[in-house]
Amino acid sequence: QIQLVESGGGLVQPGGSLTLECAASGKLLANIIAMRWYRQAPGKSREWLAAMTSGGNTAHAQAVRGRFFISRDISRNTVYLEMRNLNVEDTATYYCNADDVIWGQGTQVTVSY
Repeated sequence: QIQLVESGGGLVQPGGSLTLECAASGKLLANIIAMRWYRQAPGKSREWLAAMTSGGNTAHAQAVRGRFFISRDISRNTVYLEMRNLNVEDTATYYCNADDVIWGQGTQVTVSY
């Protein structure tokens, strides 16, 4: 059974950067078809942000392309979401997902002065 634990969220000022981590256990990343990052802001539906396949191919949503970057460390079985030039609209709870089935508990990102 795959388990995902997100971390790295917090309070950051507009224009700042943050890197989220998603540690996977129970299955190696190389055997997970796709890892994805989503976010959900209050009152809004969950929004897909980025994906990485087991082979390392990546895709990013148009809304965050050029500011958000998905990566992984196979040795740590961890997926990352590097976020740059954050703005207040990026405030949300961020989730990682494995194979569209398993979700982490989420980590809160707040962008504010």
